[in-house]
Amino acid sequence: MKPDRLTLLRDLVAFDTTSRHSNLALIDYVQDYLTGLGVDSELVFDETGSKANLYATIGPDNIGGVMLSGHTDVVPIDGQNWHSDPFTLTEKDALYFGRGTADMKGFIACVLAEVPRMTSLALKSPVHIALSYDEEVGCLGVRRLIETLSGAPVLPRMAIIGEPTAMQVVCAHKGKRAFRVSVGGRSAHSAYPTDGVNAIEYAVDLIARIRQLQADIRVHGPFDQAYRVPNTTLHVGTIRGGSALNIVPESCVFEFEIRHLPEQDVDALVDEITDYASETLLPAMQAADPDTAITIESLTRYPGLATGRDEPVIGFVQSLLGGDRSTEKISFGSEAGLFKGELGIPGVVCGPGSIQQAHRPDEFVAIEQLGICAGMLGRLVDGLCESSLPA
Repeated sequence: MKPDRLTLLRDLVAFDTTSRHSNLALIDYVQDYLTGLGVDSELVFDETGSKANLYATIGPDNIGGVMLSGHTDVVPIDGQNWHSDPFTLTEKDALYFGRGTADMKGFIACVLAEVPRMTSLALKSPVHIALSYDEEVGCLGVRRLIETLSGAPVLPRMAIIGEPTAMQVVCAHKGKRAFRVSVGGRSAHSAYPTDGVNAIEYAVDLIARIRQLQADIRVHGPFDQAYRVPNTTLHVGTIRGGSALNIVPESCVFEFEIRHLPEQDVDALVDEITDYASETLLPAMQAADPDTAITIESLTRYPGLATGRDEPVIGFVQSLLGGDRSTEKISFGSEAGLFKGELGIPGVVCGPGSIQQAHRPDEFVAIEQLGICAGMLGRLVDGLCESSLPA
């Protein structure tokens, strides 16, 4: 007998797939499970061979179907105060606790639990299962899968990305750009600060400019009130600099991100920051020492998602859930924007659990949420047996 949803979730959580680790043990587990059900799958590895995406199609392979997409990596538990083993599924008060239960192994377990029905029925449109690595560190792994799919003769017609949305249909999310800024000054004795170039002070000047841009956006927009945070946000998250109080700091490094509305001209914001660094700050630094520098390095980027209300995927997924036909927009990102932008696959984000529990100690997913997700997937399979996807 094949594992049920609870067993699958317990097994998936037991794999420590923190992004800094390999995910191959989990991927091998899933591939073996699918093989046992007669489903072939393809692995798309990273450049080191230590991580892989998995892609499988169940049903006819000459037409596009519904892609069920999830990432296998989880965020670290470092410094978090858990009340149970993060990698052992623990049940309490109708909740399942464990790292990744909400984000997003709960969804993957629900998908895998439905595979036996998928294989036993005559699907008129296929189900595609896409599992990725390194989503949590910038949607990195899925890009290799997208490269592989770009040459495929048939692509999925639509996608459901199972990020935790409390099973609400999400039609849009913000994009993200992340940067590292390295300021190189000149050291000196702090008693003679004019002999040096204070890297921290110039870094702070640039941070102040970033804060000013954020303040301007809060007043002037653009705005989209469907988001909990209705505007683009700029955020400085880390800063490191200096070696001793009595030394003018020679270097300072900070990182910032921009989480932008899909329609925001984010390149214009980046240009304002880089122009201020190169045209205002750097000349003042190099007037004291021509060897000083400011370097702005792009770390990660992924696009926003804006699925039009006329896209069939929205009404289709809503019909699988029944009842409420509303849609939501979220400020956190997903791989949906990449599937849409790179492959033209329209998608929605919809999965069990809440983002409010993700990334935190004692992460959990409600058993009820998994039940709702299982119901949605069951109706999906039933629907694909009865008719092809809507045009």
